[in-house]
Amino acid sequence: MSILIKEVKDKKHFKQFISFPNKLYKGHQYFVPSIKKDEIKTLSKDKNPAFDYCESKLWLAYKNGKIAGRIAGIYNKGHIERWGKSQLRFGWIDFIEDENVASALLATVEKWAKEKKMDSVIGPLGFTDMDKSGMLVEGFEELGTMATLYNFPYYPKYLEKYGYSKDIDWVEYQIKIPDEPLPIIEKFANRVKKQHEIRLLEVKTNKELLPWANEMFHVLCKSYNVLYGFVPLSEKQILEYTKQYISMIDPDFIAIVLNESDKIIAFGITMPSFSKALQKSQGKLFPFGIFHLMKALKKNNAADLYLIGILPEYQGKGVGALIMEKIGNVFVKKGIKIAESNPELETNNKVQTQWKFFEKRQHKRRRCFIKKL
Repeated sequence: MSILIKEVKDKKHFKQFISFPNKLYKGHQYFVPSIKKDEIKTLSKDKNPAFDYCESKLWLAYKNGKIAGRIAGIYNKGHIERWGKSQLRFGWIDFIEDENVASALLATVEKWAKEKKMDSVIGPLGFTDMDKSGMLVEGFEELGTMATLYNFPYYPKYLEKYGYSKDIDWVEYQIKIPDEPLPIIEKFANRVKKQHEIRLLEVKTNKELLPWANEMFHVLCKSYNVLYGFVPLSEKQILEYTKQYISMIDPDFIAIVLNESDKIIAFGITMPSFSKALQKSQGKLFPFGIFHLMKALKKNNAADLYLIGILPEYQGKGVGALIMEKIGNVFVKKGIKIAESNPELETNNKVQTQWKFFEKRQHKRRRCFIKKL
Protein backbone atom coordinates (compact mmCIF):
# COMPACT_ATOMS: atom_id res chain seq x y z
CA MET A 1 0.00 0.00 0.00
CA SER A 2 1.45 3.38 -1.02
CA ILE A 3 1.95 6.20 1.44
CA LEU A 4 0.28 9.54 0.74
CA ILE A 5 1.85 12.77 2.02
CA LYS A 6 -0.25 15.93 2.28
CA GLU A 7 0.87 19.40 3.31
CA VAL A 8 -1.14 20.94 6.15
CA LYS A 9 -2.95 23.98 4.80
CA ASP A 10 -6.16 24.35 6.82
CA LYS A 11 -7.37 24.36 10.42
CA LYS A 12 -8.81 20.85 10.26
CA HIS A 13 -5.50 19.25 9.26
CA PHE A 14 -3.54 21.56 11.56
CA LYS A 15 -5.61 20.27 14.47
CA GLN A 16 -4.95 16.69 13.35
CA PHE A 17 -1.22 17.43 13.12
CA ILE A 18 -1.21 18.71 16.72
CA SER A 19 -3.25 15.81 18.14
CA PHE A 20 -1.56 12.90 16.31
CA PRO A 21 1.03 12.05 19.05
CA ASN A 22 -1.69 11.77 21.70
CA LYS A 23 -3.44 9.17 19.57
CA LEU A 24 -0.23 7.32 18.71
CA TYR A 25 0.84 7.11 22.37
CA LYS A 26 -2.59 6.82 23.97
CA GLY A 27 -2.25 5.11 27.35
CA HIS A 28 1.55 4.86 27.10
CA GLN A 29 3.08 4.97 30.58
CA TYR A 30 6.21 6.95 29.65
CA PHE A 31 4.85 9.43 27.10
CA VAL A 32 4.14 12.94 28.41
CA PRO A 33 1.84 15.02 26.15
CA SER A 34 2.84 18.54 25.19
CA ILE A 35 0.58 21.36 26.31
CA LYS A 36 -1.75 21.70 23.35
CA LYS A 37 -2.06 25.47 23.68
CA ASP A 38 1.74 25.88 23.52
CA GLU A 39 2.04 23.59 20.49
CA ILE A 40 -0.57 25.60 18.59
CA LYS A 41 1.18 28.86 19.43
CA THR A 42 4.62 27.58 18.44
CA LEU A 43 3.48 26.31 15.04
CA SER A 44 1.23 29.26 14.17
CA LYS A 45 2.78 31.88 11.89
CA ASP A 46 0.72 34.66 13.42
CA LYS A 47 1.62 33.77 17.02
CA ASN A 48 5.28 32.72 17.06
CA PRO A 49 7.84 35.57 16.58
CA ALA A 50 10.34 33.00 15.25
CA PHE A 51 8.47 33.26 11.94
CA ASP A 52 10.07 36.70 11.54
CA TYR A 53 13.17 34.80 10.38
CA CYS A 54 11.86 31.27 9.81
CA GLU A 55 9.72 29.48 7.25
CA SER A 56 7.97 26.24 8.06
CA LYS A 57 5.89 23.56 6.39
CA LEU A 58 3.87 20.81 8.04
CA TRP A 59 2.98 17.47 6.47
CA LEU A 60 0.79 14.51 7.39
CA ALA A 61 1.35 10.96 6.13
CA TYR A 62 -1.62 8.72 5.31
CA LYS A 63 -1.74 4.94 5.06
CA ASN A 64 -4.97 3.19 4.07
CA GLY A 65 -6.75 6.53 4.40
CA LYS A 66 -5.68 7.03 8.04
CA ILE A 67 -3.12 9.44 9.45
CA ALA A 68 0.08 7.48 10.04
CA GLY A 69 2.68 10.17 10.69
CA ARG A 70 3.63 13.82 10.76
CA ILE A 71 6.69 16.02 10.29
CA ALA A 72 7.61 19.71 10.24
CA GLY A 73 10.31 21.29 8.08
CA ILE A 74 11.92 24.50 9.31
CA TYR A 75 13.99 26.87 7.17
CA ASN A 76 15.73 28.89 9.89
CA LYS A 77 17.55 31.87 8.37
CA GLY A 78 18.91 32.78 11.80
CA HIS A 79 20.57 29.38 12.12
CA ILE A 80 22.01 29.54 8.60
CA GLU A 81 23.46 33.03 9.14
CA ARG A 82 24.69 32.34 12.70
CA TRP A 83 26.48 29.08 11.88
CA GLY A 84 27.18 29.52 8.16
CA LYS A 85 25.65 26.13 7.38
CA SER A 86 23.07 25.39 4.70
CA GLN A 87 20.92 23.13 6.88
CA LEU A 88 17.17 22.64 6.94
CA ARG A 89 15.71 21.54 10.26
CA PHE A 90 13.02 18.94 10.81
CA GLY A 91 10.96 18.50 13.95
CA TRP A 92 7.56 17.35 15.24
CA ILE A 93 8.26 13.94 13.72
CA ASP A 94 6.05 11.02 14.71
CA PHE A 95 5.02 7.91 12.82
CA ILE A 96 3.57 4.42 13.19
CA GLU A 97 5.86 1.40 13.11
CA ASP A 98 6.26 1.38 9.36
CA GLU A 99 9.58 2.34 7.77
CA ASN A 100 7.81 3.33 4.55
CA VAL A 101 5.90 6.02 6.44
CA ALA A 102 9.10 7.31 8.04
CA SER A 103 11.01 7.40 4.76
CA ALA A 104 8.14 9.14 2.95
CA LEU A 105 8.03 11.88 5.59
CA LEU A 106 11.79 12.40 5.55
CA ALA A 107 11.90 12.36 1.74
CA THR A 108 9.34 15.15 1.71
CA VAL A 109 11.47 17.34 3.99
CA GLU A 110 14.58 16.55 1.94
CA LYS A 111 12.80 17.57 -1.25
CA TRP A 112 11.96 20.95 0.27
CA ALA A 113 15.55 21.28 1.52
CA LYS A 114 16.86 20.83 -2.01
CA GLU A 115 14.37 23.41 -3.29
CA LYS A 116 15.78 25.84 -0.69
CA LYS A 117 19.31 24.93 -1.89
CA MET A 118 20.28 23.38 1.45
CA ASP A 119 23.02 20.77 1.55
CA SER A 120 21.84 18.83 4.61
CA VAL A 121 18.90 18.11 6.89
CA ILE A 122 19.19 18.04 10.71
CA GLY A 123 16.82 17.25 13.55
CA PRO A 124 14.69 16.84 15.47
CA LEU A 125 15.04 20.52 16.29
CA GLY A 126 12.53 23.29 16.88
CA PHE A 127 12.65 26.95 15.92
CA THR A 128 14.74 27.86 18.99
CA ASP A 129 16.46 26.23 21.97
CA MET A 130 13.25 26.83 23.91
CA ASP A 131 11.52 24.19 21.77
CA LYS A 132 11.87 20.45 22.32
CA SER A 133 14.85 18.90 20.58
CA GLY A 134 16.48 15.52 20.08
CA MET A 135 15.21 12.02 19.41
CA LEU A 136 15.37 9.57 22.28
CA VAL A 137 17.96 6.81 21.67
CA GLU A 138 18.33 5.57 25.27
CA GLY A 139 15.85 5.59 28.15
CA PHE A 140 12.70 4.33 26.47
CA GLU A 141 11.49 2.96 29.81
CA GLU A 142 11.84 6.24 31.68
CA LEU A 143 9.07 8.76 32.27
CA GLY A 144 9.35 11.77 29.98
CA THR A 145 9.18 15.41 31.07
CA MET A 146 7.30 18.50 29.93
CA ALA A 147 10.49 19.81 28.33
CA THR A 148 11.35 16.73 26.27
CA LEU A 149 10.12 14.52 23.46
CA TYR A 150 9.31 10.84 23.79
CA ASN A 151 9.50 8.36 20.95
CA PHE A 152 9.33 4.62 20.34
CA PRO A 153 12.63 2.69 19.93
CA TYR A 154 11.93 2.13 16.23
CA TYR A 155 12.21 5.87 15.41
CA PRO A 156 16.04 6.16 15.43
CA LYS A 157 16.37 2.75 13.73
CA TYR A 158 14.32 3.94 10.76
CA LEU A 159 16.25 7.21 10.52
CA GLU A 160 19.57 5.40 10.45
CA LYS A 161 18.25 3.00 7.82
CA TYR A 162 17.30 6.00 5.68
CA GLY A 163 20.81 7.46 5.83
CA TYR A 164 20.73 9.67 8.94
CA SER A 165 23.61 9.62 11.42
CA LYS A 166 24.52 11.24 14.72
CA ASP A 167 25.40 14.92 14.70
CA ILE A 168 25.37 15.44 18.48
CA ASP A 169 23.77 13.96 21.61
CA TRP A 170 22.17 15.33 24.74
CA VAL A 171 22.32 13.37 28.00
CA GLU A 172 19.93 13.50 30.93
CA TYR A 173 20.40 12.70 34.59
CA GLN A 174 18.05 11.67 37.36
CA ILE A 175 19.37 13.27 40.54
CA LYS A 176 18.59 12.05 44.05
CA ILE A 177 17.89 14.93 46.42
CA PRO A 178 19.31 14.39 49.94
CA ASP A 179 17.08 14.69 53.01
CA GLU A 180 19.15 17.62 54.28
CA PRO A 181 21.05 20.41 52.46
CA LEU A 182 24.65 19.44 51.69
CA PRO A 183 27.10 21.40 53.91
CA ILE A 184 29.83 21.26 51.24
CA ILE A 185 27.65 23.25 48.80
CA GLU A 186 26.81 25.88 51.43
CA LYS A 187 30.49 26.22 52.32
CA PHE A 188 31.52 26.56 48.69
CA ALA A 189 28.72 29.05 47.95
CA ASN A 190 29.70 31.28 50.89
CA ARG A 191 33.30 31.35 49.71
CA VAL A 192 32.30 32.28 46.16
CA LYS A 193 30.03 35.09 47.43
CA LYS A 194 32.94 36.70 49.24
CA GLN A 195 35.44 36.24 46.42
CA HIS A 196 33.27 37.81 43.73
CA GLU A 197 30.95 40.13 45.71
CA ILE A 198 27.82 38.41 44.44
CA ARG A 199 24.51 37.58 46.06
CA LEU A 200 21.16 35.92 45.46
CA LEU A 201 18.17 38.04 44.50
CA GLU A 202 15.26 37.62 46.90
CA VAL A 203 11.82 37.63 45.24
CA LYS A 204 8.59 36.30 46.71
CA THR A 205 6.04 36.85 43.96
CA ASN A 206 5.78 36.62 40.18
CA LYS A 207 5.13 40.37 40.14
CA GLU A 208 8.54 40.97 41.76
CA LEU A 209 10.18 38.51 39.34
CA LEU A 210 8.72 39.99 36.15
CA PRO A 211 10.98 43.11 35.93
CA TRP A 212 14.04 40.82 35.88
CA ALA A 213 12.78 38.54 33.09
CA ASN A 214 14.17 40.49 30.13
CA GLU A 215 17.66 40.70 31.61
CA MET A 216 17.50 37.02 32.50
CA PHE A 217 16.80 36.01 28.89
CA HIS A 218 19.70 38.18 27.72
CA VAL A 219 21.98 36.31 30.12
CA LEU A 220 20.59 33.10 28.63
CA CYS A 221 21.51 34.23 25.11
CA LYS A 222 25.05 35.17 26.11
CA SER A 223 25.65 31.93 28.02
CA TYR A 224 24.16 29.71 25.28
CA ASN A 225 25.79 31.58 22.39
CA VAL A 226 28.47 28.95 21.70
CA LEU A 227 26.23 25.92 22.22
CA TYR A 228 25.17 23.68 19.36
CA GLY A 229 22.68 25.25 16.96
CA PHE A 230 21.84 28.21 19.21
CA VAL A 231 20.19 31.21 17.58
CA PRO A 232 19.89 34.41 19.69
CA LEU A 233 16.36 35.36 20.69
CA SER A 234 14.84 38.57 19.39
CA GLU A 235 13.28 41.11 21.74
CA LYS A 236 9.89 40.01 20.43
CA GLN A 237 10.63 36.39 21.33
CA ILE A 238 11.89 37.34 24.78
CA LEU A 239 8.63 39.21 25.41
CA GLU A 240 6.56 36.20 24.32
CA TYR A 241 8.56 33.73 26.43
CA THR A 242 8.23 36.06 29.40
CA LYS A 243 4.44 36.10 29.03
CA GLN A 244 4.32 32.35 28.45
CA TYR A 245 6.54 31.08 31.26
CA ILE A 246 7.26 33.63 33.99
CA SER A 247 3.64 33.73 35.17
CA MET A 248 3.64 29.98 35.91
CA ILE A 249 6.99 29.83 37.73
CA ASP A 250 6.97 29.58 41.51
CA PRO A 251 9.60 32.17 42.61
CA ASP A 252 10.79 29.70 45.26
CA PHE A 253 12.03 27.44 42.45
CA ILE A 254 14.16 30.06 40.73
CA ALA A 255 17.62 31.34 41.69
CA ILE A 256 19.02 34.62 40.34
CA VAL A 257 22.59 35.71 41.09
CA LEU A 258 23.51 39.42 41.08
CA ASN A 259 26.91 41.10 41.01
CA GLU A 260 27.94 44.16 43.02
CA SER A 261 26.14 46.38 40.48
CA ASP A 262 22.90 44.44 40.88
CA LYS A 263 23.16 43.02 37.38
CA ILE A 264 22.18 39.41 36.70
CA ILE A 265 25.21 37.20 36.10
CA ALA A 266 23.53 33.81 36.47
CA PHE A 267 20.18 32.15 37.03
CA GLY A 268 18.56 28.74 37.35
CA ILE A 269 14.91 27.85 36.71
CA THR A 270 13.29 24.71 38.09
CA MET A 271 9.70 23.62 38.56
CA PRO A 272 7.78 20.80 40.19
CA SER A 273 7.34 17.98 37.69
CA PHE A 274 4.26 18.26 35.47
CA SER A 275 4.77 14.85 33.84
CA LYS A 276 2.01 12.94 35.60
CA ALA A 277 -0.33 15.95 35.56
CA LEU A 278 0.03 16.27 31.78
CA GLN A 279 -0.61 12.55 31.35
CA LYS A 280 -3.88 12.95 33.27
CA SER A 281 -4.92 16.06 31.33
CA GLN A 282 -3.67 14.73 27.96
CA GLY A 283 -2.00 18.08 27.41
CA LYS A 284 -5.22 20.07 27.67
CA LEU A 285 -5.44 22.96 30.13
CA PHE A 286 -9.22 23.26 30.01
CA PRO A 287 -11.70 22.50 31.32
CA PHE A 288 -10.02 20.33 33.98
CA GLY A 289 -6.35 20.02 33.02
CA ILE A 290 -5.37 23.19 34.83
CA PHE A 291 -6.43 21.62 38.13
CA HIS A 292 -3.99 18.72 37.63
CA LEU A 293 -1.19 21.22 37.00
CA MET A 294 -2.10 23.33 40.02
CA LYS A 295 -2.10 20.22 42.20
CA ALA A 296 1.35 19.28 40.86
CA LEU A 297 2.63 22.73 41.82
CA LYS A 298 1.47 22.37 45.41
CA LYS A 299 2.22 18.72 46.17
CA ASN A 300 5.04 16.90 44.41
CA ASN A 301 8.11 14.81 45.21
CA ALA A 302 9.72 15.32 41.79
CA ALA A 303 11.10 18.39 40.04
CA ASP A 304 12.49 19.36 36.64
CA LEU A 305 15.54 21.54 36.05
CA TYR A 306 14.71 23.68 33.03
CA LEU A 307 17.24 26.41 32.38
CA ILE A 308 20.55 27.52 33.80
CA GLY A 309 22.58 30.40 32.44
CA ILE A 310 25.88 31.89 33.60
CA LEU A 311 27.59 34.80 31.83
CA PRO A 312 30.77 33.59 30.08
CA GLU A 313 33.04 35.80 32.21
CA TYR A 314 31.70 34.14 35.38
CA GLN A 315 31.80 30.56 34.15
CA GLY A 316 34.26 28.28 35.91
CA LYS A 317 34.28 30.50 39.03
CA GLY A 318 31.88 28.50 41.18
CA VAL A 319 28.90 30.80 40.64
CA GLY A 320 26.70 27.76 40.03
CA ALA A 321 27.15 26.84 43.70
CA LEU A 322 24.83 29.70 44.70
CA ILE A 323 22.18 28.37 42.38
CA MET A 324 22.60 24.83 43.67
CA GLU A 325 22.45 26.01 47.28
CA LYS A 326 19.20 27.95 46.77
CA ILE A 327 17.49 25.26 44.70
CA GLY A 328 18.74 22.45 46.94
CA ASN A 329 17.36 24.13 50.06
CA VAL A 330 13.98 24.67 48.37
CA PHE A 331 13.85 21.05 47.23
CA VAL A 332 14.49 19.80 50.77
CA LYS A 333 11.90 22.21 52.18
CA LYS A 334 9.27 21.21 49.59
CA GLY A 335 9.85 17.47 49.94
CA ILE A 336 11.40 16.98 46.49
CA LYS A 337 13.20 13.62 46.35
CA ILE A 338 14.07 13.29 42.65
CA ALA A 339 15.06 15.89 40.05
CA GLU A 340 15.37 15.53 36.28
CA SER A 341 18.23 17.46 34.71
CA ASN A 342 16.53 17.50 31.28
CA PRO A 343 18.79 17.55 28.19
CA GLU A 344 22.39 18.72 28.48
CA LEU A 345 24.77 18.61 25.54
CA GLU A 346 27.15 15.69 26.00
CA THR A 347 30.02 18.14 25.32
CA ASN A 348 28.90 20.62 28.00
CA ASN A 349 31.17 19.46 30.82
CA LYS A 350 30.65 22.68 32.79
CA VAL A 351 26.97 22.06 33.42
CA GLN A 352 27.49 18.37 34.19
CA THR A 353 30.02 19.09 36.94
CA GLN A 354 27.20 20.69 38.93
CA TRP A 355 25.89 17.25 39.83
CA LYS A 356 29.19 15.95 41.25
CA PHE A 357 28.02 16.27 44.86
CA PHE A 358 24.80 14.31 44.25
CA GLU A 359 23.88 10.69 43.78
CA LYS A 360 22.76 10.47 40.16
CA ARG A 361 22.31 8.25 37.14
CA GLN A 362 22.53 9.09 33.47
CA HIS A 363 19.28 7.49 32.32
CA LYS A 364 18.40 9.07 28.98
CA ARG A 365 20.17 10.07 25.79
CA ARG A 366 18.70 11.87 22.81
CA ARG A 367 20.19 12.65 19.44
CA CYS A 368 20.18 15.24 16.70
CA PHE A 369 20.58 13.46 13.38
CA ILE A 370 22.03 14.77 10.14
CA LYS A 371 21.89 13.67 6.53
CA LYS A 372 23.96 15.17 3.73
CA LEU A 373 21.98 15.69 0.53
